Amino acid sequence: MPATPSRPTTAVRSAPPSFAPGAPALVPRLDAHGCEGRRTGGPRTGGLRTRGLRTGGDAGGAPGPSRRPPGPYRRLFGIPGTRAFTAAGLLARLPAGMFGVSAILMIADTRGSYALAGAVTATGLASTALVAPVTARLVDRYGQARVAVPAALLAVLGQLALVLCVRSGAPAWTLFAAYAATATCPNVGGMCRARWGHLLRGAPGARHTANAVEQAVDELCFMLGPVLAALLCSALFVEAGTVAGALLLLSGVLLFAAQRGTEPPVSGRSTAAAPVRVPGMRPLLGVFLATGAVFGATEVVTLAEVGGAAGGAVLGLAAAGSGAAGLLYGRTRRAVALPWCLAGMTALTTLPLLAAVLTDRLALLAAALLVAGTATAPAMVAGMTAVQRLTPAGRANEGMTLAVTALLGGIAAGSAAGGWTVERLEPAAGYLVPVCAAALAWAVAAAGRGRGGRA
Repeated sequence: MPATPSRPTTAVRSAPPSFAPGAPALVPRLDAHGCEGRRTGGPRTGGLRTRGLRTGGDAGGAPGPSRRPPGPYRRLFGIPGTRAFTAAGLLARLPAGMFGVSAILMIADTRGSYALAGAVTATGLASTALVAPVTARLVDRYGQARVAVPAALLAVLGQLALVLCVRSGAPAWTLFAAYAATATCPNVGGMCRARWGHLLRGAPGARHTANAVEQAVDELCFMLGPVLAALLCSALFVEAGTVAGALLLLSGVLLFAAQRGTEPPVSGRSTAAAPVRVPGMRPLLGVFLATGAVFGATEVVTLAEVGGAAGGAVLGLAAAGSGAAGLLYGRTRRAVALPWCLAGMTALTTLPLLAAVLTDRLALLAAALLVAGTATAPAMVAGMTAVQRLTPAGRANEGMTLAVTALLGGIAAGSAAGGWTVERLEPAAGYLVPVCAAALAWAVAAAGRGRGGRA
């Protein structure tokens, strides 16, 4: 009869794993730089691995073999549920890069006017700037899932109404009315950042990396969106980009709303001050307004200069440069001050202007936009981090949406200014508009810092 193994006289007990305040189970503690805290083992773990958390080694709790610590992005996506809501958010945000290009190509093709196309898109963005903060306030009060789905459905109906007006040859004013009806589109990027802020409370270094991830997702959407929109509009029919974008938006929001495990708790009626009243927020919103003008003018001018599917591809290169720069910037532990980021943007924005004025080679213009795009993500990450720092607790979605609203308002102004410049001067001269807008953004940020701001 085999001998029964004797039991140890004393049990070795290990310290329980530590978690970040407010984080869900199995989320490792992150220090101020976003690094994972000490891992501990137990007598019965046997080297068991869980997502984002590795527990001990042998039966005595001794540490396992030393391994290279995971990088900042691997630590982020080791948190349960983060991959799911990020993927759904990507799908829901992809149409953001499609709608503007699709509307411009659709209206310019049927009505023969880039000025009208730019004015219609500017009207829609201006309407969004007015409605989006109200939608965000409802999201904070009632929850993301309860508000985002009906808001997205109303926006989709507005996009489809625009298609019907274009196809039926309706009067020009109906185009403005239909595009203004898309203003209820939820700010999925802001909701994603609010989820990261909830999961990474007390870890500013990890939030810096998460903001870089979100900016890279934004840039990926604005890299793939224009290309996809231009391809659909040119290969199928001019309304195809808008129809496809509407379907993607509704599908993505439904999938995003289904990820309830990472959704921040509702705040109810918050007694905190409105984010716009917080000292330092208004100058920061002015920076986002001017930065948005850079994006809007660049989009309209590039489409007028290049046109067709090639125009969407060239715009995608600018977004690719920004996305790559954002991922590299997210790996750094030392953030760059916002005025310095905007100074770099101002300098690099002159490259497309020089390429368009001095030569007519498309390859040089594409390369110039690629390099100029590398300044976008660091500036946006620095700006969004400043917004998160200033926003009161319980009003995260409203604070993020105010920044995006200012950005959209700037895009609207930049689109209108770029369209006006292209029609009255020439497409190449239109690249002067984003240069002036970038310089204005830098001046506002520098003035705010000079008055004691932390931007």
